[in-house]
Amino acid sequence: MAEVAEKSPVKVYPFMSKRLAAAVLSGLLLLGSLGSLAFQGLNLGLDFTGGTLVELGYSEPANLNAVRDVLAAEGFEDARVQFFGSEREVMIRLRADDDPQLGDRIVALMRDTSDGQISLRRSEFVGPAVGEELRDRGGLGMILALAVVMLYVALRFQYKFAFGAVAALIHDVIIVVGIFSLFQLNFDLTVLAAVLAVVGYSLNDSIVVADRIRENFRSVRRDDTLYIVDLSLTQTLGRTLVTSGTTILVLLSLLVFGGELIRMFSLALLIGVVVGTYSSIYVSANVLAQMNLTKQDMMQPEKKEVETEEDIPDWLKD
Repeated sequence: MAEVAEKSPVKVYPFMSKRLAAAVLSGLLLLGSLGSLAFQGLNLGLDFTGGTLVELGYSEPANLNAVRDVLAAEGFEDARVQFFGSEREVMIRLRADDDPQLGDRIVALMRDTSDGQISLRRSEFVGPAVGEELRDRGGLGMILALAVVMLYVALRFQYKFAFGAVAALIHDVIIVVGIFSLFQLNFDLTVLAAVLAVVGYSLNDSIVVADRIRENFRSVRRDDTLYIVDLSLTQTLGRTLVTSGTTILVLLSLLVFGGELIRMFSLALLIGVVVGTYSSIYVSANVLAQMNLTKQDMMQPEKKEVETEEDIPDWLKD
């Protein structure tokens, strides 16, 4: 990255010189995500849709295609079949009514088509009413979180910072959800919790950058918005890379070794951290540059000096 032609004690990277390319990239990602959500929707888990969860244990590695064929032949065309932890453990998600004997029926069907031993690990039913309640409250919680964030940033900094922070949050959430829609990954309650965590992570990064921009506007003599933004991003770059890098390492460990129960949670957080790091540089700061943030916006209102008459002792008065 070339150095900005400016005499400065620190090496300032011209992040904002790539702002138009970043805006095009963000626009394409958002359009792709919204298009996938509009035409494909989300592959909602049983937490939202309701249905039955059956977990089977095999003595030999299972053939998922054979399991799907058996289920389709029995009328379960929309069954979701996947490994759960190892190739000898299979999880089946069925959009079926509550049937206490369904797990035993599935095991009997699979034993007819397999030479190995198959055992029923668990069979659980989740009602759709629970899913609707969780979906509605989750969406309402997301909207309230964005509104409170916007109010907080506007009061602490300036209303232009609030638009930048909220734009970055919306950008991150849409892309994370859009990727899950594009690849039809299972979207369950753990993923919803991860999306809410992404909001907090992205906000934290945006606040750090905004705080440095405000301080630089007050301390640096040069009144150039793009230079101030570049300087602030350069000063916070080390902190951003260390924080994001260590977080990504932890999430990668959880994704690989954490097991099926938290795999989608780890993946959603991993995508969110990467996108959130990008957005704190090229979305929130870009919005501030486009809204023409100036030094005057950062000036504190001057306090009116109240002129008070000096008390004159009586013996000095005429």
